[in-house]
Amino acid sequence: MNSVNKKLVNIEDYSVQVNALSSGCFSDPFSFLGPHEVLLETHKGLVLRVFIPSAITIYVLVDGNETQMARYLDSSLFIAQFDESFNTQNYRLKVCFDRSTVIFDDVYRFASALDEQAMYYFNEGTLEHGYKHFGARFIEHQSVQGVQFSVWAPNAKSVSVIGDFNFWQANQHFMRLHPASGVWDLFVPGLTPDQCYKFAITTLDGSVVEKSDPFAQKMQQAPGTASVLQSNTAKIDMTSEQVDARRKRNSIDAPISIYEVHLGSWKRRQEEGNRYLTYRELADDLVDYVKDLGFSHIQLMPISEYPFDGSWGYQPVGLYSPTSRFGSVEDFKYFSQKCDDRGIGLLLDWVPGHFPTDPHGLHKFDGTHLYEHADKRQGFHPDWNTCVFNYDRPEIKSYLLSNANYWLSEFKLDGLRVDAVASMLYLDYSRNEGEWVANQYGGRENLGAIDCLQFSNAVCYKNNPHIMMVAEESTAWPGVTQSVEHGGLGFGFKWNMGWMNDSLGFMQRDPIHRKFHHHEMTFSMAYAFSENYILPLSHDEVVHGKGALLSKMPGDDWQQFANLRAYYGFMFAHPGKKLLFMGSELAPRTEWDHNQGLDWSLLESEAHYGIYHTVKTLNKLYQHMPAFYEVDSSPAGFRWIDCNNSDQSILSFVRFGKHHSELTVVVSHFTPQVFHHFKLGVPKAGVYQVVFNSDDKNLYGSGVKVVAHRQQLVESKSVSSHGFEQSIEITVPPLSTVYLKYISA
Repeated sequence: MNSVNKKLVNIEDYSVQVNALSSGCFSDPFSFLGPHEVLLETHKGLVLRVFIPSAITIYVLVDGNETQMARYLDSSLFIAQFDESFNTQNYRLKVCFDRSTVIFDDVYRFASALDEQAMYYFNEGTLEHGYKHFGARFIEHQSVQGVQFSVWAPNAKSVSVIGDFNFWQANQHFMRLHPASGVWDLFVPGLTPDQCYKFAITTLDGSVVEKSDPFAQKMQQAPGTASVLQSNTAKIDMTSEQVDARRKRNSIDAPISIYEVHLGSWKRRQEEGNRYLTYRELADDLVDYVKDLGFSHIQLMPISEYPFDGSWGYQPVGLYSPTSRFGSVEDFKYFSQKCDDRGIGLLLDWVPGHFPTDPHGLHKFDGTHLYEHADKRQGFHPDWNTCVFNYDRPEIKSYLLSNANYWLSEFKLDGLRVDAVASMLYLDYSRNEGEWVANQYGGRENLGAIDCLQFSNAVCYKNNPHIMMVAEESTAWPGVTQSVEHGGLGFGFKWNMGWMNDSLGFMQRDPIHRKFHHHEMTFSMAYAFSENYILPLSHDEVVHGKGALLSKMPGDDWQQFANLRAYYGFMFAHPGKKLLFMGSELAPRTEWDHNQGLDWSLLESEAHYGIYHTVKTLNKLYQHMPAFYEVDSSPAGFRWIDCNNSDQSILSFVRFGKHHSELTVVVSHFTPQVFHHFKLGVPKAGVYQVVFNSDDKNLYGSGVKVVAHRQQLVESKSVSSHGFEQSIEITVPPLSTVYLKYISA
């Protein structure tokens, strides 16, 4: 190759730039590095500046020629001059180090690949797919394969990409600032998947913080804190049949029965050091298990990457990264696909309410309170020692909206269960007087959070038809499941925390005292149709000293199991969709431990297997009894027979389907006594069949028959009772729930 004279026509003083480059703080690298037009002695030309620490010699390779660059003094800055014919779009650098020589593209010859229109939407708060513009994305740019890095850090003095590809040095890959949006970007050719990286951010006070990528789609598992380059994964496509199946299983009139799962403790490989199951192993084991047990949906506790196992995922650092604890992004897509193939809906816990203060996370991201409020009364959560998102910033709304869309669109989830909605809605949540800041109207409502939730729900439903957006909202906030157009928050469903608290409180009482607290089991019907409810018995009820569900039940061993079977029977008949935490079907006596798998040996016990068989039976009945699910959100689907029989602790009611002949009579009894010749009013003349009795011997019950007929049939008589013209006479078993399905006239 031909060597071009190294002599420079004009040697300028670059000491200021060299000092800045060497220190890793250079705010405008493209104004200095790379090719630039200059005025030579007699004509225009180009000067090329390259800063590469530890380089001994650098050559410019272009059009078959090799040009050695000149070192500026004793610095790491190298310079070469060319005439105006120099091809700025097609040169490479050959860099000779002490023990190696590498050839690569100069990152400062590439124009920005940032979509300015998308940045406008981001700053406006309406960017729906920010993960397609931010983070680290493999793209082809100017006919070269590489990674486009983009990060929002408007208050930074300088931002560099650091990683194992540049030995984590902040003075090699300085990023370009777009002042209008506050976004920094850089295209880096030649990178490969699974390389680790972070952003080195120089703050206004001159300090440097190393931050993980807020949009990273892959992160190291703790104790690692780096983001990881994730290759573009195959898109999950849905057939028209799958779309139709999703519509049916997620609709308001569908039999929705959810199995809540913590992936790290459903099952462990004890023979292999008590290790986690992988996403692929869970796809093969968990999905089939849930299908066989009769649940319609799996709800995963948060899997966005989180550093602390004890947070169970509720303090995420990598909102866009499926945790690497269980495998790769591709592995989680396999899990999602397996759920859909087996007809199981997949829901995911989503945590937009707060984030931890880990130094590599979002807290004081660019040296300022960027993602959280600066005022501790607004930006710090006293319950969890975490930061609260600043929902008043449009960029935060774009960030969270894009995150919700990411999980739904990229993994084809059936929906999101939004955690701790109440903590988002109220400015004074868990705060005393003087510890919170009122909104602009003097109220305690968080207007920014309300707008964020409304907009996110509306966009998610628009972009992903037939999903479920579920709110864990523990107060009486009105219109949680009302449409945004009608002033609601726009959720599809809401957890019924009131039912859970009241009914569990009742069940924990000794049967002799239950008659004094009868209203705890009936009060939920005063508001049962105010929202589209899900009845949850979740992980929150079996941790922190609350005890396992079985241990909450009073009485001797047999009575505890009988209470729990009767309670499950009552739950499945009560208006509202159903949710059980994993292990509820095993009835463990100890609290859930996130460090251990479930105790599957319990199924060897007749009593525990009776609970398992009860849950499986209830799910099967629920899926095939329209009276229990078709009219969940309307008073037309429910009628009390007797809600006042507190002396006997008996509740009786009727559930109706869309067709009035589709009805089931439910009797729940919460004392250990047996009541013979119990008269019960019924809404329709004809034959009723006992289709479920939680006291059945097959379920480890005492075996008291509800009716004497061999086929468990009873015909109504024209004897008025409980306000009905027809009635039946049955035996009420001890501590039991009984279903009598209307068969025929």
